[in-house]
Amino acid sequence: MDATGLRALLDSVRYEVLPAKATEDKVLAHVPRDVVVTVTASPVKGLEPTLDLTDRLAAHGYRVVPHVPARLLRDEVHLKEVAERLRAAGVDDVFVPAGDADPPAGAYDGALPVLRRLGELGDPFAHVGITGYPESHPLLHDDITIQAMWDKRAHATYIVSNLCFDPRVLGDWIARIRRRDVALPVYVGVAGPVQRTKLLAMATKIGVGESTRFLTKHASWFLRFAAPGGYSPQRLLERSEGALTAPSAGVAGLHLFTFNQIAETEAWRCALLERLGG
Repeated sequence: MDATGLRALLDSVRYEVLPAKATEDKVLAHVPRDVVVTVTASPVKGLEPTLDLTDRLAAHGYRVVPHVPARLLRDEVHLKEVAERLRAAGVDDVFVPAGDADPPAGAYDGALPVLRRLGELGDPFAHVGITGYPESHPLLHDDITIQAMWDKRAHATYIVSNLCFDPRVLGDWIARIRRRDVALPVYVGVAGPVQRTKLLAMATKIGVGESTRFLTKHASWFLRFAAPGGYSPQRLLERSEGALTAPSAGVAGLHLFTFNQIAETEAWRCALLERLGG
């Protein structure tokens, strides 16, 4: 892969973390302040742990992007309260997926109504992210997910792609959304240098019901991590060179799923940058 292109992607990373007990300390110990930190939300625990960790990391000087899943919002009043709390913490960027809560906590079953409501509230956030699915969504046809991006594009400023382990699929997806005139910049979702045993442990810790959903939904991930030679984020990036670095691709950076292996992810990134002369 072209060293310049890869360095640019590694310099424009976002680290996705889960709001667990030790997350704040791990971020403070290992993540530079110029790295954006995104905080997930749990359908079991609700939004409060996400908002709390966002408040604390923002106070430490990080640029934090909380996940605000539509299905965790009770109603318009709740959305307004969440937006006001985040703005008070200095947050200017939110990620709005539909979320996995089943049934939904309230009136919203998808992201589009929430995005529209944020517009009616005066667009309190300068940056708003939506989800993209390079690999098929477990419940939705690919054409529907791409149409959804088209519908949401006027209310968002960027796309975060879900995990993808196949360079060809990733390249085809980027080309496909550009053919549909979805022009928003894309942060490509990549799993960090995760160890399968730690991923299984993390899946267990997030709760029995949620863990079952996680494992069912993402069974293919474990097969990838267990494959001969294991999973290598560097190998994926090298094999995706053309798709990620072509000017027409509009890739703004990498969205690294750390699975809370935060120290390992930052050590991997720094080592790779050093090898590339960054």
